[in-house]
Amino acid sequence: MAFVDEVRIHAESGKGGDGVIRWLRTKESARGGPSGGDGGRGGDVILVGVRDLAALAHYRYEKKFHAEDGEAGKGELKHGSNGAPTLLPVPVGTFARVVETGEEYEITKEGEEIVLFRGGRGGLGNARFKSSTNQNPFQQTLGKPGKGGDIEFTLKIIADAGLIGLPNAGKSSLLNALTRSKSKVGSYPFTTLEPNLGDFYGYILADIPGLIEGASSGRGLGIKFLKHVERTGILLHLVSADQDDPLAAYREVYKEIDQFGHGLTEKREIIILSKIDLVSAEECETKMKLLAKETGREVLSVSVEDPKVLKEFSDKLSKIFAERT
Repeated sequence: MAFVDEVRIHAESGKGGDGVIRWLRTKESARGGPSGGDGGRGGDVILVGVRDLAALAHYRYEKKFHAEDGEAGKGELKHGSNGAPTLLPVPVGTFARVVETGEEYEITKEGEEIVLFRGGRGGLGNARFKSSTNQNPFQQTLGKPGKGGDIEFTLKIIADAGLIGLPNAGKSSLLNALTRSKSKVGSYPFTTLEPNLGDFYGYILADIPGLIEGASSGRGLGIKFLKHVERTGILLHLVSADQDDPLAAYREVYKEIDQFGHGLTEKREIIILSKIDLVSAEECETKMKLLAKETGREVLSVSVEDPKVLKEFSDKLSKIFAERT
């Protein structure tokens, strides 16, 4: 299913059921006292957080949703049934904005529920109007209408760490190696066309598609994926060891993050010199020292082709996450 991180739908809660006019029937009289019951409440429109990154794709074609109306009241003082709610599953990290009012809501955890539109109240049956001065009321009220409007969903992935870097820096390969994810891997730019998530011993890693010069202003995959970096705890900035100028490669991506803003440069950032199997040990050490000196960042190295190096990197990353909790 295609990855969708922005979509607009229309939803409405249910109308309340009408109260009714009914009378008790006895052997002595065809019409006894008032017995009309109240109408049921209309169903609510409810957001539900799910651990499914592709959940918004379900709204690409189905755009209108309506909760069930409440049932009208019945005789013998019986209350009408409440209308069933409409549940809107959205991925954790989704912002929902009601277009007409500007109200915004955020789903931050699995199973969380937020009522966007409450159903209309049910009307009152004539039994409610009986009094010492009105023994046979003919009054009843109608159910209240539901509420609704257009809703804009925007997903911003929540992850413990986001893998960023130029296209083909090795992000997908590293994610696959660390988490047994199934990201696409290829020797050409933009292999990853959508963010991928992986579970690293209980911590969520997000492979953010490659950034290019001008991404912060919309070039390439641009802002579409930069916004996902906002919600990550740590930035793991991959720079391929086979780059002739690793510092320039680093600065190209950092510039886009800086221009995008939203506090990204204030996050903890660790530089990962990737694909070190492609260079000698001496060249690897030289490039790591250069990156550390010029950026002031912590620099680690990794190769998914060397099990020992990968294990050492995995252990270091585990320790970094453990220190944050």
